[in-house]
Amino acid sequence: MTENLVAEAGAGRSSKLQGWRYFDRDFAAREWDAVWTKSWLVVCREDQIPEPGDFLVEEVGAESILVVRQEDGGIKAFYNVCQHRGNKLVSVAEGSMPSFTCAYHSWKWSLEGECLSAQDPEDFSAGSPCGRKRLAELNSETFASFVWVNMDANPMPLKEYLGELYEPLARYPFELMHCTQAISVRMPCNWKIISDNFRETYHIPTAHPEGLYVNEPYYVTAIIETLKNGHARLVTPGSQPSRYLPDGKLAIDDYLIQDLKTWELNPEDFRDKPLAIREAIIAQKRKLGVERGHSHYDRMEDAQLTDTFLYSIFPNLTLTCFSDGMLFLRAWPHPTDPEKCTFDTWFYATGTEDFFTKMLTSAGGVADTARAPVEREWRNFGEGSLGITLDGDAGIMEAQQRGMHSRGWNGAELAGQEKRIAHYHDRIDQLIAENEMSIAAE
Repeated sequence: MTENLVAEAGAGRSSKLQGWRYFDRDFAAREWDAVWTKSWLVVCREDQIPEPGDFLVEEVGAESILVVRQEDGGIKAFYNVCQHRGNKLVSVAEGSMPSFTCAYHSWKWSLEGECLSAQDPEDFSAGSPCGRKRLAELNSETFASFVWVNMDANPMPLKEYLGELYEPLARYPFELMHCTQAISVRMPCNWKIISDNFRETYHIPTAHPEGLYVNEPYYVTAIIETLKNGHARLVTPGSQPSRYLPDGKLAIDDYLIQDLKTWELNPEDFRDKPLAIREAIIAQKRKLGVERGHSHYDRMEDAQLTDTFLYSIFPNLTLTCFSDGMLFLRAWPHPTDPEKCTFDTWFYATGTEDFFTKMLTSAGGVADTARAPVEREWRNFGEGSLGITLDGDAGIMEAQQRGMHSRGWNGAELAGQEKRIAHYHDRIDQLIAENEMSIAAE
């Protein structure tokens, strides 16, 4: 089924995307070896582990990753496995400890990963494990307030990996944003279905009509870019209605009215010129932003003040960024079943003036300025709401996975505006081909 992958990889997406890519176990195994173990992955926020000894465990496919704040303020990431007999070292998702002790034979490990003590240390032919054995460490870096890890022994630096995305992301006030929603959903679909969905806006007029009153997803006016290392960027004009609205009428809806009033503009002044709203709000944010506490506006481009920027970070992360908030969308593969995955839908905001909070969170309200801690909530597919927008996405993802098995479907024929999906799958194939050619050459 996948035997011609190496020959086809790198030649561009001339063939259709076939269903087996989303359920074939052999392909999933090759994908794990070539993609997941060699890519930079976001595992947590820096502020989730603020003090020495604070830790967080993230399950990444078949691996469990332990991220620990060090005594000197730095961060280290380890495979969450005791080096004695392979027992899972830390069994809770987060917490704080001065050291880690394995529940099997009581081997104790320091925050730096060194073996501190072991039962009967004199009984080992190679000598005491203490001071000799260390936890297996992953490469890790911090950027944009997140902790990134890479399982490869010699990865390219994160800045080089992010390439053209590094500087634009550095302009956003991620360090000022606090989490207002953290929902993780056990999804009955392959992780790539989630990534595919957020690499195009072709579905928005059908699946998300509510967004047409505040954003223009029309591919002619959008900026659709494919970038190095499998990344991509999409920019759609915001603070304006869309040509996709019924009968092409550029109506001013409650969301835009709220936005105008927030920035001291009279909605009646724009009834007959709705396309002028975007520039007017940009001007008002420049005028009023700093005195309202939005000093980060000074480091942002005009378009970043109103438009929706979707940064697709290969392989599994989409950051949908606004001037005062961010929708964090991440997919993790299931450790054994390619038809299941984890879908993280987290929302971050700097304050109450981000009206996208109403559209993009399950609460449908404004951000909590008290910055009360938000605990990660685990759900199975279909349990509760993810918000107006993401509820539509999740239902489509589940139905699409079932459709991948149909004899009546012969693969995806992609539109030009879906080129970011083609680019993404080409990158996956390229990495698999390179990995397998490297193994064959050894």
